Amino acid sequence: MKRYRVAVLIAALGLALGELDVIPAQVPDNPTFEVASIRSNKSATQPLSRFPLGPGDAYAPGNLFSATNQPLIVYVRFAFKISQGELLDVPAWVYDEHFDIAARADGSPTKDEMRLMMRSLLTDRFRLKFHSERRTKPAFNLVLARAGKLGPQLQRNTDEEACAQSLTGQNAALPTSRPSEPTSKSGLQLPPIPCGAIGQVPGSAPDKGRIGGRKVTMERIAGFLTNPFTGVDRPVLDRTGLVGTFDFSLEWSPENTLTGAPDQAAATGPDFFEALRSQLGLKVVSTTAPTNTLIIDSIERPDEN
Repeated sequence: MKRYRVAVLIAALGLALGELDVIPAQVPDNPTFEVASIRSNKSATQPLSRFPLGPGDAYAPGNLFSATNQPLIVYVRFAFKISQGELLDVPAWVYDEHFDIAARADGSPTKDEMRLMMRSLLTDRFRLKFHSERRTKPAFNLVLARAGKLGPQLQRNTDEEACAQSLTGQNAALPTSRPSEPTSKSGLQLPPIPCGAIGQVPGSAPDKGRIGGRKVTMERIAGFLTNPFTGVDRPVLDRTGLVGTFDFSLEWSPENTLTGAPDQAAATGPDFFEALRSQLGLKVVSTTAPTNTLIIDSIERPDEN
């Protein structure tokens, strides 16, 4: 079988191993689901999941994992707690082929325990083989543009009551059209996504890029900035010194992906880095950093149930 190797930069990077907020590549015990079903899905239905499958903490507690019509890459990223901005050089079918996975665990596992169970499932049913290495790579430090001052579109999350109601245990998926947006107590127009989640805001104007998050840490924000649609092509490390959780909304005019110059037809606002400074009060500074690098050696299509 052809061997596929992929270097994946884990979103949570640090200058020391103790700063890495990732699940270890090898664990003493490998928790597994009690029972699991995997089915190929070739329909055009909307992908859904019982709780968000990104690297954030948004979760619907219980012993059930349920996701439908998701590309296999989504399950891989969930298992290793990495963001969609981290590109995996795996076979094309891992991105293109969709699967339904339904599984039941023993007890009431945490979200990170669910991740480890998914890792075991991928190893068993998709014959996933992987290892990790430590490498030094170019990166960005995310820092405050002005000491002690946040931008107008970045605010501390203080509305615990609203966040407690953001997940109800039902299918959790970002809406495909732009619903009415909630407003924080301080007046910030919040993105219409669950607390603990971060992502592209659906229904945005076609000539704009927009991302947002609710009740997310600065580490999560930094990790998400590495994305094809932001134009940030290297890991971003949180060096803001800010603790706690935040709400934010960031909008910019996309750059022309072919020339690297602003698209004149869409240039009705700041580019990404200007928006980062003016709206969130943040900027990025070039650096290098030791990086936990996940190496996926091989992955195969699963056997039929």
